[in-house]
Amino acid sequence: MRALGVWGLAASVVNITLGGGIFRAPGTMEVAGRLGAAAPLAYIVCAVAMAFVVMCFAEAGGRVASSGGPYAYVERAFGPLAGFAVGWMLWITGTIATAAVATIFADSVMRMVPALGSGAGRAALIIAMFTLVTAINVRGVRFGARLNIASTVIKLVPLALLIVLGLANLVPANVAWSGVPAASDVTRASVFLIFIFAGIESALVPSGEVRDPARTVPRAVLAALVIVTIVYLLIQVAAQGVLGAALAGNSAPLADLATALMGPRGGVMLGVAVVLSTFGYLSGMILAIPRALFAFARDGVLPQALAAVHPTYHTPWIAIITQAALSLVLALSSGFEPLVILANVSVLIVYLGCAAAAWQLRRAGVRDEGASGAKNIPGSAIAAPLAVVVIIVLLTSVTAREWLASGVTVLIGILLYLASRAGWFRARLAPNADA
Repeated sequence: MRALGVWGLAASVVNITLGGGIFRAPGTMEVAGRLGAAAPLAYIVCAVAMAFVVMCFAEAGGRVASSGGPYAYVERAFGPLAGFAVGWMLWITGTIATAAVATIFADSVMRMVPALGSGAGRAALIIAMFTLVTAINVRGVRFGARLNIASTVIKLVPLALLIVLGLANLVPANVAWSGVPAASDVTRASVFLIFIFAGIESALVPSGEVRDPARTVPRAVLAALVIVTIVYLLIQVAAQGVLGAALAGNSAPLADLATALMGPRGGVMLGVAVVLSTFGYLSGMILAIPRALFAFARDGVLPQALAAVHPTYHTPWIAIITQAALSLVLALSSGFEPLVILANVSVLIVYLGCAAAAWQLRRAGVRDEGASGAKNIPGSAIAAPLAVVVIIVLLTSVTAREWLASGVTVLIGILLYLASRAGWFRARLAPNADA
């Protein structure tokens, strides 16, 4: 069996975290529009917040032996209803994030093929994309997994090239601060940017391939967080330094950056990279996220039909189709920035639950036999309360309408849980049923 060390695991986490959002985030009004040249401040706030969050995950993972990540930690600390609520919000996060990245895919294709620029053309493009990735994943996981690996390489090479050329050609006046931004603007931008940091905690999912997890996991996550933060900061500075005022509100900031640095061919190259990278990301999400629907149905929390396994391909095909349909509706009905904010509210609720769980598990002295035993992590004793405070501060920038939307999704999950407890979805699958 392979044993992942610090750098092997760190590389895996960097792979997961550097998703499609980085191709759009630098030019959004929530980031460049609010902060301009001071945007790096929001990235640093996000990095600090995520450092506290992953320390909470490590603390909880070192005390709870059962698999399931956030669901298991919160359930052990606060009971099954709280655990399910966190698992539900994690699924909601993935569903909305898939829709958000689908809008990047569509906008990138339309940029290269202007004839598709109409509302009908955009809708047709999104529908065709979801149909294709659904068909790929219903037929099996092998091709989808290979596509995800290829998209990672495709995305990293142009990012590295843009950083090098952008920093070499930036205009100093474009990165000069006009003043210190308001704390409320930094907080709001940070809430938005959580989207491109989410996933950094994935290394904390228990794995038999990690060597000495008590030492390896915290170090790998810290290394990955530093690497990802540096990449994001350099991309933001390069884009701001070259594009200046043209960055804010730009729906394809890195494509315009590539065009400015390398001419039209550079823009086309970056556009192709974005399309392929986001398509790979979407295929990977439609591969992974429906397994949550399958598990909920298998455990009697959702209708049993969602736990159906295809007789030929042995995939949870009803769950995959349902998942794709939900994300498709969201992608057609909303834009990138609103979707990102909603996804981030959901994931911050998950992080808040995990931080509170780590705090409670430590206070109660819980340590299961067989747990990974993550211990002696510097600062772990104060990580949970600090994480709770930081997350609450970030959530203060969420609007009443955004809270309402998130509250409705939480309520739906709780009602489904209560319905399952009342036996509405009755029969479970046989214990050996699997996707």
